[in-house]
Amino acid sequence: MINSQISHIIAGELSVKPEQVFAAVSLLDEGSTVPFIARYRKEVTGGLDDTQLRTLDSRLTYLRELEDRKQTILKSIEEQGKLTPALQKSITTTLNKTELEDLYLPYKPKRRTRGQIAIEAGLEPLANALWQNSQLDPEAEATKYLNKDKSIDDTKSALDGARYILMERFAEDATLLAKVRHYLWNNAHLVATVNQGKEDEGAKFRDYFAHHELIAKIPSHRALAMFRGRNEGILQLSLNADPLAEEPPKESYCEQIITTHLGIHLNDEPADKWRKAVISWTWRIKILMHMETELMTTLRERAEEEAINVFAANLHDMLMAAPAGMKVTMGMDPGLRTGVKIAVVDQTGKLVATDTIYPHTGQADKAAMIIAALCIKYQVELVAIGNGTASRETERFFIELQKKYPDVKAQKVIVSEAGASVYSASELAAQEFPALDVSLRGAVSIARRLQDPLAELVKIDPKSIGVGQYQHDVSQTLLAKKLDAVVEDGVNAVGVNLNTASVMLLSRIAGLNKVIAQNIVDYRNDNGQFIDRKQLLKVARLGPKAFEQCAGFLRIIGGKNPLDASAVHPEAYPVVERILTALTKPLQEIMGESELLKSLKAVDYTDQHFGLPTVTDIIKELDKPGRDPRPEFKTAQFTENVETMNDLNVGMIMEGAVTNVTNFGAFVDVGVHQDGLVHISALSDRFVEDPRTVVKTGDIVKVKVIEVDIARKRIALSMRLDDDTTSIKNNESPRRDAKATNTKSVQAATNSAMGNAFAAAFKKK
Repeated sequence: MINSQISHIIAGELSVKPEQVFAAVSLLDEGSTVPFIARYRKEVTGGLDDTQLRTLDSRLTYLRELEDRKQTILKSIEEQGKLTPALQKSITTTLNKTELEDLYLPYKPKRRTRGQIAIEAGLEPLANALWQNSQLDPEAEATKYLNKDKSIDDTKSALDGARYILMERFAEDATLLAKVRHYLWNNAHLVATVNQGKEDEGAKFRDYFAHHELIAKIPSHRALAMFRGRNEGILQLSLNADPLAEEPPKESYCEQIITTHLGIHLNDEPADKWRKAVISWTWRIKILMHMETELMTTLRERAEEEAINVFAANLHDMLMAAPAGMKVTMGMDPGLRTGVKIAVVDQTGKLVATDTIYPHTGQADKAAMIIAALCIKYQVELVAIGNGTASRETERFFIELQKKYPDVKAQKVIVSEAGASVYSASELAAQEFPALDVSLRGAVSIARRLQDPLAELVKIDPKSIGVGQYQHDVSQTLLAKKLDAVVEDGVNAVGVNLNTASVMLLSRIAGLNKVIAQNIVDYRNDNGQFIDRKQLLKVARLGPKAFEQCAGFLRIIGGKNPLDASAVHPEAYPVVERILTALTKPLQEIMGESELLKSLKAVDYTDQHFGLPTVTDIIKELDKPGRDPRPEFKTAQFTENVETMNDLNVGMIMEGAVTNVTNFGAFVDVGVHQDGLVHISALSDRFVEDPRTVVKTGDIVKVKVIEVDIARKRIALSMRLDDDTTSIKNNESPRRDAKATNTKSVQAATNSAMGNAFAAAFKKK
């Protein structure tokens, strides 16, 4: 169960009532899934949506882990006999893991330190005396503590031991650490320099060979680029605590923070020189090293979180891209020397024909004859052409084919083939097409992802779909968890056809897993198509709880009950019966009748089990049963005769498809095998803080070519079509407001974003 404190904390963060949080957590703890709670338990949670519930679930995990850690720490300190009421209060009230560990630091069991050895040698009174009384002469006082048995042979050994005692004491002061941390996070710079002799090897990181930036303001992509450079041995990273100093200062401002916090005044008293050295050593030897590691870890974690969120947003947009519809589709996986792999799938996605043609090696006529025959035989309505190597050449071949064979009426569409090769070689593809050559499986995937992107992309590891930002540099555990949540939410938002869905698609439905999904398919194969949702209860290992979670997201088209084709949950069918009784009409006569349904008052059909939100949703669903939340299908029309970077000219206005959105802009496919970048400053003539407010993955946009760098495989684009190319190239925007970054820094950001590291990350495979 959730305790009251955690409930109130999360409620405050989400700006909702504690009762809503408590109810949601109770449902989660009982085994309910986020999609189910968001869709079918709105009365219970007060209408929390899936985004709020995902955040709630994440914070709940963090706070519960924090609570467990608190109990462990309290027990440890209590066993040491050092737990005071004040310390206990500080530990129990903190909401931050870093602060909690700071509080525990003085009591944390550790290997014997120099300070502990000095205490054992009897030097703690010396340390306290010199620190508290500036009038004492350190050398004279130290002579009182010489002890050959403890290896304190001279005054230097005694004073060094006393210094280590104080250094460790101060470096474990939680309040002091918080002050220094706050100052550094808001003022320190992360400094990147190139390792000597690594200039050529690390050319892709040259933007960071002599780079420094306020650590709190470093965008995630630049932070991850620098960390990658360090991991590859190209860069060194360090923290500059005093970046405003004209030259390395003799004393860091952090030493002043320490001095002030400790409440001492340094003048020219006998012990002041020694006390000043204690402060300097505390900073340079203890706190700086600790803080450098900690703040870089914080920076990395924040950058990873942001990069994961970028990936998740792009994946969501790709999964929720408009489906072309279940039409007979031909998939073309282009190739030059190796030929173009062909696969035809019918309206259900079933593979009906395959072939390989060689239109780019002198066999265009034969290839055209084969394609025309397949299109006519199977009445192909759509042709999906993969956007990799030879994509535009294959598109041109198909255009010429249609001129020669006017009976071929299929509409051609350029389709992203990201991840198709991964699927082709996967165990899943081998199970689905055991006798089919690996190279042809990719063509099947390309065809199906045009019909229904969501249904096909769930078969591919989300990390292989190609819409990430430094996905290999982030926590793979956190990335997988986030992406799995995106896929789960997307699949359940759309719903699936129970009689055609694959095992992978079914396994993403709330309450199901791969085992139960396979059991559903086995039941379907053994007993024929499902005609009633209640049949699910006959599936092995699919019990009442799983049925409750999944039933509303599984659709049966043409079944016994028309409601089974809708998102109305079986538990709510009695509500529909009350509506039918009140209207004295059968279900078939009210489904889709908008005017009639709009006249209904949802409140008239509520009861103790189904409140206003659920009844309102039911009426909307009756109006448009099984409605698909995805947008209408449309595709980019690439410019004719522009097929490679060599065909691009500055000033060209072209149509393209957004393939990736990052924090620094958007990548757009304009049909030349290399995505171009629309920098954030060129997305709009107004200030843009987040590119996703302007574009999302899959959008069709018009862009102007600003710069073409063939040698470095860079294309700079702009969506500010009315501006001249010179002003855009220089990042001059007449209407950017006060929030806009100055021209030099924007140009620097553009250069960094367009660096070789990103060109490599996003180029066509």
